[in-house]
Amino acid sequence: MGSQLSPRSAQIIDLETMRHRLRARKRLVRLSPELDGLEMLYYLASDPDTLYAMPLLAWGLREDGEVVGLVPWMESLSACHELDDPEYGHFVGYRDPETREIFHLAPEHKIAELEHAAAYFDYEETPDVSLTQQLPETQGTHALCMDSDGRPWQLKQIVAWHLYSDGTVDAMLVDDARVVSLPVLPGDDCLYPGRSRHDTLYFFQRYIANRIRNEDPDTLEALALMVMPGS
Repeated sequence: MGSQLSPRSAQIIDLETMRHRLRARKRLVRLSPELDGLEMLYYLASDPDTLYAMPLLAWGLREDGEVVGLVPWMESLSACHELDDPEYGHFVGYRDPETREIFHLAPEHKIAELEHAAAYFDYEETPDVSLTQQLPETQGTHALCMDSDGRPWQLKQIVAWHLYSDGTVDAMLVDDARVVSLPVLPGDDCLYPGRSRHDTLYFFQRYIANRIRNEDPDTLEALALMVMPGS
């Protein structure tokens, strides 16, 4: 015979509310550019013995206090340690190419910088989503812009990244028809958030973007398999 249950009334757990709270604690609240050349190391499942390096774009402070390395990866600015894709890459660690040191947590100086900056720029929460930070793009990252209405895809260089109060990050692209002066700089009126106009964005490093622009056959074939896997 089982033991008698407590007379306390049962509590109903709203799973959707719990998921929302967990996502909120993971949202980004502050960014810091990586300007010292630190890299992310990863490997492909097809060749686990070979490590690849990718320069970090930035470090991000999450609402729960975690600091993560960030890279433009596929369709988003992604936390490095969460990359675990059987086809495109598995995170190994961070690397200082000068000292060749490999580490797995954010450097202390970046943690301190982000915590102090977040405390200084302590914005009040509002019901409407607002811009909280603008980060210049320093690596020549490009966005492949695709739309579902049959328009041809476009390859555009990213000028900046915008962090919004809900923790989302969007790439700022150039509207060529609105360019007034060159070079285009972060904050110029001719910039627009990529996802406000395009259904899908894929991010590529500069050297891959140049191969796409030069119509390298192998690169275009790999691109077709990536963006149209069912074709």
